[in-house]
Amino acid sequence: MNAPSDVLGRAGAVLRAVAAQEPTGTTTSAAARAAGLPRPTTHRLLASLQSEGLVDRDPGSGRWLLGPELYFLGVAAAPRYDVTALAQPVVRRLARATGESAFFSARRGDETICLVREDGSFPIRSHVLSEGVRFPLGVASAGMVLLAHLPDREVDAYLQRADLDAAAAREHVERTRETGYAVNPGLVVEGSWGLGAAVFDAEGRPRWALSLTGVAHRFADDRRPDLGALLLREAHELTRTLAKR
Repeated sequence: MNAPSDVLGRAGAVLRAVAAQEPTGTTTSAAARAAGLPRPTTHRLLASLQSEGLVDRDPGSGRWLLGPELYFLGVAAAPRYDVTALAQPVVRRLARATGESAFFSARRGDETICLVREDGSFPIRSHVLSEGVRFPLGVASAGMVLLAHLPDREVDAYLQRADLDAAAAREHVERTRETGYAVNPGLVVEGSWGLGAAVFDAEGRPRWALSLTGVAHRFADDRRPDLGALLLREAHELTRTLAKR
């Protein structure tokens, strides 16, 4: 990872490193590795963020957690950005209809972040994704489908700066464009498969994604088309709902 060069960029990278480990928290060393920064620099940033209430430190374990000020900032921003109330019933419906774990994720720059998770009835579940977890575009099924629906010039620009196998990513893009939904055949965790469908904003830009994950045999060849068609229908309906906001 290339470390941000400006102070705000470094602080943001550290905050994201802490957020990725919620609710258990993270150590200074782990946050430094995730942010691509030296440990002393990370510790200074964490101390400054703590003084502003943006991070907190567990007195027993010494692990860093997100701070209370972030909650208040999030509440203030929610009316403008929060669409989870509209997505929640769709995610629940997908989980109940399929028995798999269902998710709603949002694009944030070169990443996707999971906003909603709902587990289905099937007893064996994938724990790759949960609320707050981020993945680069083109990695998990949500990021694959969002990348595939971007214009070619944006796909090319992203693959030039991303730490991905560009040839493999382009294959996923082409396959996703053919079917409309993305398939992740256990690329993040072996044996854990995923499908994703894009949700668009009022300008037709891919902003969010619905996805399903589960064990490999639940995503066999004879079932994937039906799951993909269901995802596409729900994604289309959610796109229409969000456009009316």
